[in-house]
Amino acid sequence: MLARLMHDHKHIGILLKILKTKHIKLAAGEGINYNLVRDIVEYMQSYAEHSHHPLEEVISEFYWNKLGRAHINETLTSEHKKLVDASASLMATLNLILSDVVVSKEQLVGDLVSYVEIQQSHMDFEESTVFPKWENVITETDWQTVVQICDARLIDDPLFSESDNVLFEELKEYIEADE
Repeated sequence: MLARLMHDHKHIGILLKILKTKHIKLAAGEGINYNLVRDIVEYMQSYAEHSHHPLEEVISEFYWNKLGRAHINETLTSEHKKLVDASASLMATLNLILSDVVVSKEQLVGDLVSYVEIQQSHMDFEESTVFPKWENVITETDWQTVVQICDARLIDDPLFSESDNVLFEELKEYIEADE
């Protein structure tokens, strides 16, 4: 399960790199593909916020229960909430732009920069603090129990899996061409 989460982080890192490139281009006055940016945010909302983060919450609760304490990792939960808010704000700005509503370049650049920074900081926190704690306490047998608990929430990654899902086809093609 931890390997799956790290794999997700690797994929999210690829998308954050694309968003960084887009906000740099936008800040420099260059045009960007707003649909592609919206697809990245939509992916983050549909997969990371509704599958990846809930799995982390389940594992965190298991971890704290194993230590004999109630789920007390407010930082993890708080950061997940901040990410939901940041992606909602960015998506709202993108939807305005794609609906031909005039939005200042500074607002979009600010939303993009903020989102990328919050997301990167969150992944750094998990990889440096949260995941090592889980790894030190949760045994292989425990991980099997966690997988059973999480089975109902596990969905195939709609972008980085081998499925026939065409939901993010343009984004998939962009990533493959960029590699």
